[in-house]
Amino acid sequence: MSLQRLNKFVRCSENYKLCRYVKSQLEFSPFLRLSVKSKNFSTGQNMSSNQKVLNIDNMNPNVRIMEYAVRGPLLIRATEIENELKKGVEKPFKEVLKANIGDCHAMGQKPITFIRQVLALVSRPELLDDDQFPEDVKERARTILDGCRGGSVGSYTDSPGIEIIRKHVAQYIERRDGIPSDYLNVLLCAGASDGIKAILRLLVADVDGKQPGVLIPIPQYPLYSATLAEFNVKQVGYFLDENKNWGLDVNELERSITEARKHCNPRAIVVINPGNPTGQVLTKENVVDVIKFAYKEKLFLLADEVYQDNVYAEGSKFYSFKKVLTELGSPYSEMELASFMSCSKGYMGECGLRGGYTEVINLDPEVKAMLLKSVSAMLCPTVLGQTVMDCVVNPPRPGEPSYESFQEEKNGILKSLSERAKLVADTFNSIPGMSCNPVQGAMYAFPQIKLPEKAIKEAKNQGIEPNAFYAFQLLENTGICIVPGSGFGQVEGTYHFRTTILPQPDKLKSMLDNFKDFHLKFLEQWK
Repeated sequence: MSLQRLNKFVRCSENYKLCRYVKSQLEFSPFLRLSVKSKNFSTGQNMSSNQKVLNIDNMNPNVRIMEYAVRGPLLIRATEIENELKKGVEKPFKEVLKANIGDCHAMGQKPITFIRQVLALVSRPELLDDDQFPEDVKERARTILDGCRGGSVGSYTDSPGIEIIRKHVAQYIERRDGIPSDYLNVLLCAGASDGIKAILRLLVADVDGKQPGVLIPIPQYPLYSATLAEFNVKQVGYFLDENKNWGLDVNELERSITEARKHCNPRAIVVINPGNPTGQVLTKENVVDVIKFAYKEKLFLLADEVYQDNVYAEGSKFYSFKKVLTELGSPYSEMELASFMSCSKGYMGECGLRGGYTEVINLDPEVKAMLLKSVSAMLCPTVLGQTVMDCVVNPPRPGEPSYESFQEEKNGILKSLSERAKLVADTFNSIPGMSCNPVQGAMYAFPQIKLPEKAIKEAKNQGIEPNAFYAFQLLENTGICIVPGSGFGQVEGTYHFRTTILPQPDKLKSMLDNFKDFHLKFLEQWK
């Protein structure tokens, strides 16, 4: 895009709301810069910028090119609109609904009482003498505090996490899979994201002069594309089959790795199950296929299983990669595998407290030592996040005071999510020009939209992706913030968006009604 055309684009106030998206989509040449504050483009002759030791030209190029669609230009504009509403600016809606991210509590989900009670006691140990807290809550808090230096959650823990919590994680995995788990293979982390990045960091090495590559599903969660860009690792996409409920196809895996080997050295494969953004739950056969493929191709396996509690569809069931891999026996049971879990999803939704774990099995002992050295540089995960993870893997047991209320809250949340998953898919499938696979699990729908050619042409004239053009129009007219499918990857010529199923039932129904009204008007406007 020429400088003249870009200047014309930004001067048009109608299009300014899209300019930040343009910035994220275009690869600017060094002389071209976007100044968001001035809403104008300059030729890079800013003296104050040139006087800086670190500037856009000499900073880490990997950070410059990385993108994270979930918190991209649409969210920036949504926040601006929120501020405009607070100032009394008239809009055709009264609030912004941020359906762009899986933030459960922000969407109205109530915290689990047991978890918050344990957090209260570890944060204020003097409350251990308060009779309003059940004895099982006190027992969990005492156990965690006993594992903290000085009896305080404000102290550093061991870098892999508090030992007793790691042991509880291993016991949880054993109960889930019926297979032994060694707590020394468990590393607690500040959300699954940190654990994923710690493992991917180990793979950053040119082998035989070739750049490393990692296979990731398309559509994918943008954490992976952003991290691979940051680490200068080649992203190797394999497409999920939308016509088969976003299932995995071994032939597609073969195509992907064969093509990749022409320009990089594929070293690992990522699987997200249940799927984000696609909401599918892999069958056991699919899991077996991936394991055998990874073994044949000598790939390290990364299993992103943070939504393992979020399975809704009848006939769907979560199978952990560790369980299936172990049951297959040798040689598959000796493969390297890293599995990830989080307290941000499931029924807990404690996103801001940043708790998670990684279980790594069959790792070379010397590599394991390097992994532990690497995580030690971060000192330790947040102790409150570790506490939440302990509540997840060591919940109230039958007969304990908190058991009944815990089960009622947990099952109530999961039941409501299941109902909302069906409502979202059914609604989108009832709208002309939309189709949506069943939301079998996780917290998202990823519908396909058929956009009018006139709208596609207009989007291309403005230099943005057609599904981003649609998403911005939706935001400006309804206050609903979604993420364009182009931020996750999609088959060329198709258009999608991701929305969460997290708004509470009444608000979700209203959102879907507004969505339908907007879509029909959009089709009419651009037919």
